[in-house]
Amino acid sequence: MKKKLFGTDGVRGVANIYPMTTEIAMQLGRAAAYIFKKDNHRRHRIVIGKDTRLSGYMIENALVAGICSMGVDVLLVGPLPTPGIAFITSSMRADAGVVISASHNPYQDNGIKFFSADGFKLPDETELEIEKLIFGNEIDSLRPVADEVGKAFRIDDACGRYIVFLKNSFPQNLDLNGLKIVLDCANGAAYKVAPAVLEELGADVITLGVKPNGSNINAGCGSLYPEVIAKAVKEHGAHLGMALDGDADRVIFVDEQGREVDGDQIMAICSMDMMKQGKLANNTLVSTVMSNMGLDIALRKAGGRVVKTAVGDRYVVEEMRRGGYNLGGEQSGHMIFLDHNTTGDGMISALQLLAIMQRTGKPLSELAQSMTALPQVLVNVRVASRQDINIVPEIARTVKAAEEALADAGRVLIRYSGTEPLLRIMLEGQDEKQITELAQGIADVIDRHLGARTKEQ
Repeated sequence: MKKKLFGTDGVRGVANIYPMTTEIAMQLGRAAAYIFKKDNHRRHRIVIGKDTRLSGYMIENALVAGICSMGVDVLLVGPLPTPGIAFITSSMRADAGVVISASHNPYQDNGIKFFSADGFKLPDETELEIEKLIFGNEIDSLRPVADEVGKAFRIDDACGRYIVFLKNSFPQNLDLNGLKIVLDCANGAAYKVAPAVLEELGADVITLGVKPNGSNINAGCGSLYPEVIAKAVKEHGAHLGMALDGDADRVIFVDEQGREVDGDQIMAICSMDMMKQGKLANNTLVSTVMSNMGLDIALRKAGGRVVKTAVGDRYVVEEMRRGGYNLGGEQSGHMIFLDHNTTGDGMISALQLLAIMQRTGKPLSELAQSMTALPQVLVNVRVASRQDINIVPEIARTVKAAEEALADAGRVLIRYSGTEPLLRIMLEGQDEKQITELAQGIADVIDRHLGARTKEQ
């Protein structure tokens, strides 16, 4: 069965427009409460956290109403990174966690995603079950009354709990004394937590994006704009810069020279360091099909291997759990260190990298040479609808021609975004000029047949 509401990372869209309406939010709350209410012999609790978007208040209240209407209590933690909600859900032994966030999207968007009691994202089967309850009438008549209605409680020390948790992931014998770090919090969920962690560990921190106003999340700041921290690193003579996204489950770095270091490079650094210490489970790293082929080559030379999954950190985590692996991630900066947290955590990732820098005494520019990336080009085409590109002859011919031109020296990967109406065209190869021309050629053909502008004319 195809999902109607859930994408690769929860339900997402423009706030107050379907499916991100208060009506759907309340129904999601009711359905989730029903599913996670496993027995009737105790009070059940669901944690709700959010990022700094103005629409978070509206959606939060709708979710609370839906959950409480099913006789389940709510624990409100306010603005907190997505991985912080996963941690709080597990540590407080709640029945589930809910995050209100659209991650790296602009402020007018918002989203809802769920964690189960163990802090992991829901599998497709559970999301389908939630949708079935929403679009059916199975729970319409379930209306607890009197003292069986749920209550809402505010948890005031959630930030403090998460800060301590993050610091405990950093080696006890190390600190960050002597490091100057530029930190961009994207005016998002980590604006309080991230600076506190780095400062308490001894770093000299230059903060950016720590004044959220409800509408400036991800606005010219954060992980989508590494040039901002690159400029600041040069201005302040910092050792590195790090930029989180709106919900702080991903992080992008720049080295001391202001050069970007992406998720693939960080995974190469961390996996090779873990292999040397005998801590990389099965000497295996899990990444997605979007990761650069240079990562595979680097791990293979070091005696390890890379296992690939579909795009989306949830699929990376599922493969990690299935295969017993403990490190995985995405080129975009989502990295999962299962020895420390159950989901992508920008601050956990940063602290693991900083520990390697402090232990080895090497600058990030030197560590980043762990892998050599092949040229890679990504072109996005905004589409009117999600059609199978293989049934359009001209598109199929153009893609096949590009694949034949690259042969074994590169690859073509075309996929729909899980969160936006975009078709992503990624080419990789030895010759950057060649793959750029091939990618643009494919994009032009797709835009002509499937592009949103084409349909508007």
